[in-house]
Amino acid sequence: MKIARMTKGDWGKIKAFFDLDLNGIIIKGFKLIDAGNGLFVGSPSVKNKEGKYDSSVIVPKEKQPELQELATKYYKEN
Repeated sequence: MKIARMTKGDWGKIKAFFDLDLNGIIIKGFKLIDAGNGLFVGSPSVKNKEGKYDSSVIVPKEKQPELQELATKYYKEN
C-alpha cells in the first residue's frame, strides 16, 4: 500500500485529496481531513438519492491505522 498521488490545498477542513495504490490497483478519492485534534482519512464517497454521501470504499478496521499513518506522513513530508 502506497500513496499514488496527493493534491494538497485548503478546502475548509479538507487538506488533501489522494489516491491509494494497492499493488497496482489505484483507488481514487481519499481525503485527508483536519478534525481539529489531528488529521484523519476520509474514504471516497458517492451521493445517494437522498442527497447524502455514502462511502464507496470500506477500509477494514485493522488497516485504518496503517492508512492513517501512511497518509499523514506523506502529507507532512511532501
